[in-house]
Amino acid sequence: MKKENILLVDGYNVIGAWEELSRMKNERLADARDLLIERMAEYKAYMGWRVIVVFDAYMMPGIEKKKRRHDVEVLFTREKETADERIEKLVAELSSRRVEIHVATSDSTEQWVIFAQGALRKSARELEIEMNEINQSIKEKVKDYNDKRPFSKIPLSDEIASIFEKWRRGIK
Repeated sequence: MKKENILLVDGYNVIGAWEELSRMKNERLADARDLLIERMAEYKAYMGWRVIVVFDAYMMPGIEKKKRRHDVEVLFTREKETADERIEKLVAELSSRRVEIHVATSDSTEQWVIFAQGALRKSARELEIEMNEINQSIKEKVKDYNDKRPFSKIPLSDEIASIFEKWRRGIK
């Protein structure tokens, strides 16, 4: 029986740890959040895992908010709840023999707490390295696909292909 894999991401922790996102957050925090969510959507598409990104209710007082962006679950905690607390609750709620939970955070205390609950830990740096490898793999697959793709679906002689190319460019 195949296990379901879930990646829980401590959003602001990862933003602070990834150089590109950290620089971006100083200018526009919302853009850094959006880019992290887009990267996690790529992760989800490539790995096939369920991905949940948790943000502290930073400057967003009020009730807990849940939304879905790019097929990634995005969760803003309640006003006085930290992302760490919410992640710990999620680990407890989602844990079962059929689920393997990974938590991406560089908070060492949080890593030990979730590890004690049976989740696997992944530092923000490890996640960044993994994302870079995924992006490289995707680029290689796209390049291979484009290299192997036939120029035309109809086999043409070089002479005819040259004539068609001139027509396409508007050359007589």
